[in-house]
Amino acid sequence: MASSAGYIIASSCEDILEDQHWLTSSYIMFAVPYFVYDIYAMFMCYWYKLRVKGHEEASAAPQHMSTALTSYLRREFLMVLHHVVMVTACFPVSVFWRQGKGDYFQGVLFMAELSTPSVCLGKILIQYKQQHTLLHKVNGALMLITFFICRVLLFPYLYYAYGRYASIPFHMVPLSVPWHCNLGAALLMAPQLYWFSLICRGALRLFTGSSRSQRPGAATGPAKERQTDGNARPQPANGYSTCASEPELATH
Repeated sequence: MASSAGYIIASSCEDILEDQHWLTSSYIMFAVPYFVYDIYAMFMCYWYKLRVKGHEEASAAPQHMSTALTSYLRREFLMVLHHVVMVTACFPVSVFWRQGKGDYFQGVLFMAELSTPSVCLGKILIQYKQQHTLLHKVNGALMLITFFICRVLLFPYLYYAYGRYASIPFHMVPLSVPWHCNLGAALLMAPQLYWFSLICRGALRLFTGSSRSQRPGAATGPAKERQTDGNARPQPANGYSTCASEPELATH
């Protein structure tokens, strides 16, 4: 939905700085409640995972929601911070501070969500123990490519597009735009680079076979014990994993 909205907005703006589209602010208003709800939904998923594990070994899971909340915030700090910043900073900047300028750039930013379907499919395949399938590998390659194009190359493209519009060399654009634009782009790009590094690590393990995925039921006895051990940490709610022993691509 975000990608579709972004394409409509970006394709309708001939003047990338001055042209406006009604969908820009409307979609932002629609998206804000999603970020608020998503924080709540991720925590509830985390909480119920702990409850299920608690049936296996009650001492392994926090017994109080406040303890679980602290653990969740510590474990998912970057994702929660991302959502909070989107609501408290990006929302007022996008709706009020821009004063109707730069709808094209806002639309391009929406299209970053083109990488989301492959990320979500990867998470689903992992949940259903399908890491050994061809679909998982194909989706992993697609996720790597789309994430790089839509979330990493996105920011250099924004500078390139403005450089063409203002008729200035690409390398001079950072020196020509206000400092707070550079700061905002850097803050938005930083987590994307971090998550992309996790995806690259997962892809390297997947395609080099350095961490072999076992078919369902093929796990050894000790491995099965580790899987059912109440001390095993639940997967991060955002799906990005830095654990070197996990065979899957880091996914959202």
